[in-house]
Amino acid sequence: MKSPARFSRMNIRLLIAILPAVLIFAGVGCNRSAAPDQPRVVVYCSADQNIAEPILAAFEAETGIKVVARFDDEATKTLGLVQRLRAQAKQPVADVFWSSEVFYTIRLGREGLLATCDLPKQPDVPQQYFDKQGRWRAFGLRARVIAYHTDRVTGKNIPRKLEDLLTPQWRGRIVMAQPQFGTTAGDVASWFAHYGPQRAKEILRALKANKVRLVGGNSTAVRMVATGRADVALTDTDDVYAAQRNGWPIAMTYLDQNGKGTLTIPNTVSLVAGGPNPATARKLMAFLLSEKAERLLAESDSHNTPVQPGLAKQFPAYTIDRQLDISYEAIADALPAAITAAGEILR
Repeated sequence: MKSPARFSRMNIRLLIAILPAVLIFAGVGCNRSAAPDQPRVVVYCSADQNIAEPILAAFEAETGIKVVARFDDEATKTLGLVQRLRAQAKQPVADVFWSSEVFYTIRLGREGLLATCDLPKQPDVPQQYFDKQGRWRAFGLRARVIAYHTDRVTGKNIPRKLEDLLTPQWRGRIVMAQPQFGTTAGDVASWFAHYGPQRAKEILRALKANKVRLVGGNSTAVRMVATGRADVALTDTDDVYAAQRNGWPIAMTYLDQNGKGTLTIPNTVSLVAGGPNPATARKLMAFLLSEKAERLLAESDSHNTPVQPGLAKQFPAYTIDRQLDISYEAIADALPAAITAAGEILR
């Protein structure tokens, strides 16, 4: 029989032998391929992981800089990472914030959590895609749309604008993501900025009267339409493109607001104030704003429309019909009140 001391030593040696494999299996060794002195950058990213990862990999291949990415989930899109950035304000972990929308980026900038950053000039890009104080820039647009089932919604019955969905014929047939999160929150806030609070609340009450159903995300809303559990969904262009790629019976019209145009929502990139790797962060930001990255986004399954006019002309299939002329700053201003009202009215 082995002595307790010998048994303990043997177990310690066994533990030392197997510990690396255990750590790798648990995910602790996920960055083990990076050399200790390899430059790195930490990015918090609310864009879909399957869309963002190839672009980040292209940056790694081009620069040799190791990218450590943290992604959000579908249900709390963007807001989860925003709350993490706020919680880490005194000791930031992230260097770059790549958001799939602009509204919380604006609010983070106002809170002092984003740093000003000098980046290459883009004189052809419209000024609405720049923060005047240099705290963020925009790229890669999506648009808000009405997705519909091509067998169940046809011809003259196809809704063309938000107001069309407020009529009794759509009762029990509409689905949308929870309005507290992601682009749906920004969309509802745009109603408050565009129509005014009183009319926006009337729209929410009309949707409530039409028994709109709320689900965990845009992709879930589109899936419900595809499977016949709803006829129309308020969602984004990329979710419709994904459904069509899967062969689902889904088409879309742009979600026009009272004949004035469609809300477009850009990605944004910003430098986290006090992040540990500002030099590599600036390189990643410049890459995401480059023609190469916007081209990759347009060619991806998301099919984002480039904000660079010359590049956008190369992707006419993804041209967004008339864009709503509205201030992103005004939408960001309206966001808290819109989320509160939507939660109270649609509950």
